[in-house]
Amino acid sequence: MLLKERYKKTIEYFLKNGPFPETELEYTDPFELIVAVILSAQCTDKRVNMITPALMKAFPDAASMARASQQEVFEYIRSCTYPNNKAKHLVGMARMLTEKFDGKVPQEPHLLQRLPGVGRKTANVVASVVYKKPVMAVDTHVFRVAKRIGLTVNAKTPLDAELQLLKNIPVELMHNAHHWLILHGRYVCKARNPLCNECGLAGFCKYNKAVKVKKKN
Repeated sequence: MLLKERYKKTIEYFLKNGPFPETELEYTDPFELIVAVILSAQCTDKRVNMITPALMKAFPDAASMARASQQEVFEYIRSCTYPNNKAKHLVGMARMLTEKFDGKVPQEPHLLQRLPGVGRKTANVVASVVYKKPVMAVDTHVFRVAKRIGLTVNAKTPLDAELQLLKNIPVELMHNAHHWLILHGRYVCKARNPLCNECGLAGFCKYNKAVKVKKKN
């Protein structure tokens, strides 16, 4: 199967079965989302959604979080992974937003990446989810699913995968594609026990084909 046809079939499947995917992180504005995405590093969305209500009630905007100490923020996020580092990043991020961006979360990924705690993936998530920018955030789910289906070829790094996906997915669907791949990886194409028997992509998935060949041998 040609790569172009593989993308076509994948997109057709997701358009039919999940036309309006959304992030599972709960947020009310761009600032709350960037806070949630920073907290979500190596932490489940479920846990982050448990943490953010009290945190955002205490620090509802960049200005209020910028005035907080690292220890004050830590007390609200201590149940997530790496709370010390994340508290430091959140306060630093809020202070830079206040000092450099008038308290507003910038729209462009290259500006977002100037913020403490915001790498390429986090910047792309915020730009995609909030501002519908045609960017692709590649986390472990996206990287794994794209490789298994065969959407990426010999991608060694998340950046390799990102560039290949950007090249082959229509701009108007990029925002949806980000969620399609993440959610598929989270609930179907799991890392350890992928549910191939329940997957609508199994008929042309490279990983599924390889598993079948291995079982025959």
